[in-house]
Amino acid sequence: MTQVEKTIEELREELQEHNYRYYVLDEPSISDYEFDMKLKELQQLEALHPEYADPASPTQRVGGGITKQFNTVAHDYPMYSLDNSYSTEELVEWEARLKRLLGDAPIAFTCELKYDGASINLTYQDGVLLRAVTRGDGVQGDEVTTNVKTIRSIPLRLKGQAPERFDVRGEIILPLEGFAQMNKERLENGEDPYMNPRNTASGSLKLQDSALVAERPLDCLLYGMVGRNLGVNSQMEMLQTMRGWGFKVPETARLCANIGEVLDFLEYWDTHRHELPYETDGVVVKVNSLQQQEELGFTSKSPRWAMAYKFKSEQALTRLNSISYQVGRTGAITPVANLEPVLLAGTVVKRASLHNADQIAKLDVRVGDRVYVEKGGEIIPKITGVELSQRPEGSLAVAYITECPECSTALVRQPGEAQHFCPNDTGCPPQITGRIQHFISRKAMDIEGLGAETVELLFKEGLIGNYADLYTLTPGQLIPLERMAEKSAENLVRGVSESVQVPFERVLFALGIRYVGETVAKKLARAFKNIDALMAAPAEELMQVDEIGQRIAASVTEFFANPVNREVVERLRGYGLQFSLSEAQLQGQTDLLQGQTFVVSGVFETLDRNELKKRIEDNGGKVASSVSSKTTYLVAGANMGPSKRAKAESLGVPILSEAEFLSLLDA
Repeated sequence: MTQVEKTIEELREELQEHNYRYYVLDEPSISDYEFDMKLKELQQLEALHPEYADPASPTQRVGGGITKQFNTVAHDYPMYSLDNSYSTEELVEWEARLKRLLGDAPIAFTCELKYDGASINLTYQDGVLLRAVTRGDGVQGDEVTTNVKTIRSIPLRLKGQAPERFDVRGEIILPLEGFAQMNKERLENGEDPYMNPRNTASGSLKLQDSALVAERPLDCLLYGMVGRNLGVNSQMEMLQTMRGWGFKVPETARLCANIGEVLDFLEYWDTHRHELPYETDGVVVKVNSLQQQEELGFTSKSPRWAMAYKFKSEQALTRLNSISYQVGRTGAITPVANLEPVLLAGTVVKRASLHNADQIAKLDVRVGDRVYVEKGGEIIPKITGVELSQRPEGSLAVAYITECPECSTALVRQPGEAQHFCPNDTGCPPQITGRIQHFISRKAMDIEGLGAETVELLFKEGLIGNYADLYTLTPGQLIPLERMAEKSAENLVRGVSESVQVPFERVLFALGIRYVGETVAKKLARAFKNIDALMAAPAEELMQVDEIGQRIAASVTEFFANPVNREVVERLRGYGLQFSLSEAQLQGQTDLLQGQTFVVSGVFETLDRNELKKRIEDNGGKVASSVSSKTTYLVAGANMGPSKRAKAESLGVPILSEAEFLSLLDA
């Protein structure tokens, strides 16, 4: 190693340590001036000796990189959302469910404050930050690595010995002091202030110029990690290990031996949260044992072992000026309250959902009333009550509409349904554009260059009447449209053309069949293999598929019984869309495990749990979360919870090792 290289390495290590002490520990050991002088020296040496460049160098934090387009990146591990609780009673009920699943084993909990920021996934390879990706839809998000590198509390290189590759999850936040300073400067410059820290932090991640991001006092609080061979056995141990590697993990987390201690934690922070330097809207309660987390597993959307408790929402009183009605893509009618604008939880609220006719009647809300508005989960405004003492004289109860506000078709309401519906699904404009917007969405066809506003414009101009019409568009048709330049037109047509490679299960989801979400679409695609078999299947056959009930089966048969829908499917087939599982997907699929139900628990050597579950489903089997009399086999890995083994033994359910399961497939 040359003397210059040695000097560069020493400066990097020193600056990294000073950076950690200042931004993570809040214990600076040198002045800002001394730090800046050392950083400047390093910048000059790196400029003179580019052969010693290092993406993890402290100089990479100053910004300057420009990102014109944020690429979409799939997460190595899904970023699940959390189930929410708004009362202590719901938490007690949740604990009771956990005990039923885990048996007699004691359950400890880790409580962490729920930070109100922008979720981020950081991937580290060989101890160096590889990439940073926003949560997105939980399956994939936008890569924002260049911008995230400017956040000083995020280590570019880890301390100590970390796993070869793993992901860290956290929230990008804007501390209240920094947010106040930013708004002070904006006001002094004659600019409008930012509305709230959360939206400002989230917007900062998508700025094209990372130098602008570097100027903002963003911070990052970490709460978890995923990967193989992490070397930890509990959530609390995970937090401590992350701190040792240099991550900023708040010290407010607490290990609770029982639900009573959890409730004490909630009560304390419900009043003391306002003393924190950043915004928080609740507490995340997690089962502490990672072994028990493994045993509890996940639903299709959320982990069973975690619950987000939300603090009571901020409430405001304002006037209800009018009620309008929106038509969704399924024809569902949603009444919307148009309000006198009011500031609520950092944003100006002008509208709130009234949900349905029953909710309007229950609240007895009337036009002209003074109403209480709060943000459900701090996100969606809703009306929670009426200040009857201020009700105007002569006010009349709301008469719910009987005709569609868009196409004047008489509304229907099926027995057991909360909402009214417009049945004119092929002639009602919002339903038509709504289905097309669903078709092009990220989880469906993910058509680049095409958004909701463009769909509305194309429909208005008569260029499309359903989603099959997208595949007939040409640049010549698009260029004359408002805000549609030649490049944009070419990108749109190319995006539509490339979407024919989207796999069958996503095409099926994109069709917009009522009640057929992502998970159901995957199950139907796996069960029927192609669209022809699915279209020909009677409701009874559909109901043989795991988790397909009478309501879903009826919706699928009704959709394909409509000649208009069948014609659109045939057009899409003609344009080259994938209406059967690919050869690669079919290659690993058999009916070997048809009719058999498996429960998978523990840690495995050859396959991870998700791969093992996929093998079961690919071979026609069903994966369940808990052992019952209907379980065919329990596949047991290392560190499996004792309660599942005990229950399997009491019910006489055979227990297979990983090797025995693989042998079963080979046989």
